[in-house]
Amino acid sequence: MPQPRRIVLAFGGNALIAEGQEGTQWEQMKNAERTASTIVPLVRDGHRIVIVHGNGPQVGNILIQVEEAVTKVPPQSLDVCVAASEGSIGYMLQIAMRNALRRARVKSSVVTLVTEVVVDPEDEGFRRPSKPIGPFYTRYRADYLIHKLGWNMVEDAGRGWRKIVPSPRPVEVVPLEVIRDAVAAEHVVIAGGGGGIPVYRTRQGDLRGVEAVIDKDYTASLLAVALEADLLVSLTGVAHVARDYGRPGQRALRRLDVAEARILDREGHFPEGSMGPKIRAAIEFVEQTGRDVLITSPERLGAAIAGRAGTRIVAAKRTGGVAGPRPRGRPQRRPGAGPAPRS
Repeated sequence: MPQPRRIVLAFGGNALIAEGQEGTQWEQMKNAERTASTIVPLVRDGHRIVIVHGNGPQVGNILIQVEEAVTKVPPQSLDVCVAASEGSIGYMLQIAMRNALRRARVKSSVVTLVTEVVVDPEDEGFRRPSKPIGPFYTRYRADYLIHKLGWNMVEDAGRGWRKIVPSPRPVEVVPLEVIRDAVAAEHVVIAGGGGGIPVYRTRQGDLRGVEAVIDKDYTASLLAVALEADLLVSLTGVAHVARDYGRPGQRALRRLDVAEARILDREGHFPEGSMGPKIRAAIEFVEQTGRDVLITSPERLGAAIAGRAGTRIVAAKRTGGVAGPRPRGRPQRRPGAGPAPRS
């Protein structure tokens, strides 16, 4: 029996909408069942699991629904749409996990937490919005939204105009203590969905929602540090990270130390829209905790945990088997000094 560990496991919203699918709730439920089947063995082995999922396709669909119904139903802001996706995806994953645990005769409960995540209004991302979201608009509709609502819009490869929003880094997971208590009680926890609901603190200390998108990989890394996780796992569409991915010289990378990972990132081996955030979030976790990050596909998760598959990012090159737990990391960062958040 492997030594039980505290594992934060992150995967994208595309894990629930496979390529070529319409994204119906029935397809997503079936995909959630497959995802659950890969996680249950870890719970059965005694590991304490926190799941952080993406929500890109799902929140995009919600925004399309909002636009289509704009003359009939009052529109919703992006933070509310993120919250809605957290609840719906959490429900699908939660029920799939409960059913899979019951069938495996594993006595463990599952809980989904709608999770606010604090961002800094002075983050560079707010000065340079770059994340396209939601539907494609005609030029006429885009001009109206720019002048009426003050949206930032860009033309997208001849397909139409899209809204772009900031993508700031997360600095604090608000319900951290609740998550920590749930993990201590040996519940499977689903939290920080879609990177979390973006909020900021006013000068009076109140929380306010903000139109932004938080990358779920950075939230998973922040949460893993705060929970003193033994391992951060990023599930993606490939079994391992590769150098020169998609090129004739493509080479699998089974083990990387953070220095090598930084060099390859600077050389452009990890694109911004795919592996880049995973690698950078992994570097942050390893540097703050000294513990490993594992990147692999859902199908290879069990073998990767056992050290037989995937890419392992480590503090320094090591030989031999999988290292055991190391000294615990420091708690999550709090917003530092500097300009006060806007009220």
